[in-house]
Amino acid sequence: MKINTFVTTAEITILAVSLAMFSPAAALAQWGDNRGWQMGPGMMGGWGMGWFGGIFMMLFWVLVLVGLILLIKWLIQTTSRPKSDAGHSNRALDILKERYARGEIDTAEFEEKKKVIA
Repeated sequence: MKINTFVTTAEITILAVSLAMFSPAAALAQWGDNRGWQMGPGMMGGWGMGWFGGIFMMLFWVLVLVGLILLIKWLIQTTSRPKSDAGHSNRALDILKERYARGEIDTAEFEEKKKVIA
């Protein structure tokens, strides 16, 4: 349960930061009323990419954030899985012991199969 809570908290934090970065207030902060404090026409003498540049920049950062979220989820899932190789031999031996206990196999067959498993 703690893993799901951590991933959810990380997703919410990244979403809040991205919304703050892409808010209209950031764009309006550069808009002035010609009192000399604004930054000028911008890069390339006012012949920039226009609103396409903003869309592509936003798309780039959204893809970066989604990639980070997926990377974090993948890392958590791969590190929290139990090792499957160690479980197979123990599970097979448990099944063999259950069959022996139920009387499905005799002692000689149990010992023979136990050697094969180990």
